[in-house]
Amino acid sequence: MNDRVETILSILHEYYPGADCALNHSNAHELLFATIMSAQTTDVNVNKVTEHLFAKYKTVADFANADLDTFMEEIRSTGFFRNKAKNVLASANLIMNEYGGNVPNTMDDLLKLPGVARKTANVVLGTWFGIASGFVVDTHVKRLAFRLGLTKETDPVKVENDLMNVIPKDEWIFSG
Repeated sequence: MNDRVETILSILHEYYPGADCALNHSNAHELLFATIMSAQTTDVNVNKVTEHLFAKYKTVADFANADLDTFMEEIRSTGFFRNKAKNVLASANLIMNEYGGNVPNTMDDLLKLPGVARKTANVVLGTWFGIASGFVVDTHVKRLAFRLGLTKETDPVKVENDLMNVIPKDEWIFSG
């Protein structure tokens, strides 16, 4: 690790001790579904929606058996609610049918779920399972990585690869 990266990481640890995922969840499927719903909206908004949602739908089976039209209305305020609802319910069905009701804990299996790309998979793997599989690259990480000179890329997957090449693996899951 070069001195510049070491300094950046030191500052992040100093100013953000205990940094953690901002999405409220109590199990893997809640984190997965909240992350799917978090696209193009704020974590605060998702947390407002999931407070009621997770009280109603307690298991993966509950999500798999949910009525699509009702579910769409319940998550309407997250934006893009039609696609998000379809993806959450389809993911729940796949988890029930292919993974025995348990959220998978590998990148390859998570990427098979509707609405899941590397960012969402990395959130679930790192936050819930403690598996350092890569970086969660959202708009903010992409912008900061570029401004800090850690990448010249704009594509999230390429930004992630650049970060993985310069930041030690034991820092991929930031736990403060």
